[in-house]
Amino acid sequence: MAERDGQDDHRRQKPETSRERDDEGLRARLNTLSSALDAQAVADKAADAAKQEQTHVLPGAIGNAMGLAVRVLSEFVAAVLVGTVIGWWIDRTAGTTPAFLIVFLLLGAAAGFWNVYRIAMKPPNPEG
Repeated sequence: MAERDGQDDHRRQKPETSRERDDEGLRARLNTLSSALDAQAVADKAADAAKQEQTHVLPGAIGNAMGLAVRVLSEFVAAVLVGTVIGWWIDRTAGTTPAFLIVFLLLGAAAGFWNVYRIAMKPPNPEG
């Protein structure tokens, strides 16, 4: 019986020793994985910071662009409308067909394009 008890003790210890080795192996794998995840998180933060630096937009840049777009649109539309109104008024006063309306509409469009060209060729203001 003593032998049997000794064997039982040995059998009981063996699974515990094996379990401890498995736990140590799992802990080592967990530590390796945690280190890899921490390294990846640091790399992701560095990549995000670099990407943010590359795509940095100056404060007010979007507002300045929208303001310029509205100005260009209003310059063009105003020139076409003024040309149309002048041509319509001359046709009405002279009692002619819409010849002056068409001529002044085209002149207004040309003036609108010229205004847009002047705005586009102006160097940008670095102060914003």
